[in-house]
Amino acid sequence: MTLKELAEALGVELLGATGAEEVTGVAGIADVAPGCVTYAEDERRLAQAETTPVLAVIARPGLSSSKPLLVSANPRLTFARALALMHPATDRLEPGIHPTAQVGTGVSLAEGVAIGAYAIIGDRAQIGANSQVYPLVSVGAGAIIGADCVFHPNVTLYPGVRLGSRVVVHAGSVIGSPGFGYVWDGEKHVWIPHVGTVIVGDDVEIGANVCVDRGTTGATIIGRGAKVDNLVQVAHNVVIGENCLIAGQAGLSGSVTLEDGVVLAGQAGVADHVTMRKGSVGAAGADIIRDIPAGQVVIGRPARPIKQQMRIDAAAAHLPEMVQEIRQLLKRVAELEKKLGES
Repeated sequence: MTLKELAEALGVELLGATGAEEVTGVAGIADVAPGCVTYAEDERRLAQAETTPVLAVIARPGLSSSKPLLVSANPRLTFARALALMHPATDRLEPGIHPTAQVGTGVSLAEGVAIGAYAIIGDRAQIGANSQVYPLVSVGAGAIIGADCVFHPNVTLYPGVRLGSRVVVHAGSVIGSPGFGYVWDGEKHVWIPHVGTVIVGDDVEIGANVCVDRGTTGATIIGRGAKVDNLVQVAHNVVIGENCLIAGQAGLSGSVTLEDGVVLAGQAGVADHVTMRKGSVGAAGADIIRDIPAGQVVIGRPARPIKQQMRIDAAAAHLPEMVQEIRQLLKRVAELEKKLGES
């Protein structure tokens, strides 16, 4: 499309260009080529973009540049929308059922559903309009799936799970597997049956190789708009609120509650039955073993408020010198005690 057409599609103002220029792509500053559009959130990044062959830059109001500007109050958001416009998905399946797929009895497939090669749809499953089930996906009996969902290859949905609309699950993820629950009978570990389910809200995206366990009884819940990165473990009866962000290799133990807007960074872990209140943040590698108040940012092992942990880390850097000073002080005290004893 032309630069003018792109600006109109994004709902932003175009400055410094006729608009007839052809846009060939959208890319980050490090990857731009002639004809590309990029974005810059500050003057430093804008100056960096000016040294490239970029066609135009998405930037905040009030900035000036030798390059044409697409003026946006939120350049990163506009950049994301531009990427979607210029690089639409090209691997969508055609509606219909592939000849190698297996579809059980009593299955309900709404208009526009696509079932890929070697996919398996269990008895009584329901799949909403325009949903995409890629090759080798397994949908368990009685599973309920909303409209416009996408399940990438090798996703496994266990029986009875319920997913809303516009849910995306990436390759290799498992939704609804039994939780890790055992009880000791004096001689061996006895497995506790998990007879609950998983409920996933609308507009949730689940990364690759994520495991979401079903409830022991009741449900494991992932709220509307939550985004779960690759390699995350969500244990039985966890409740994740709306618009939470959970980064790669984070782990949630059984019966954890994340209220709306909680953020967990990479490799953060939350102990069982802990609640993280609305808008709180577990930074990378945090071991969260107690409830976290609303809006608080924690880090460390065990997790502490970030300012407290930073003071601890700063003090820890001086521990070798402090140990040496303490040893010297102890030696002097011992010498003084000896002199006092002799006197």
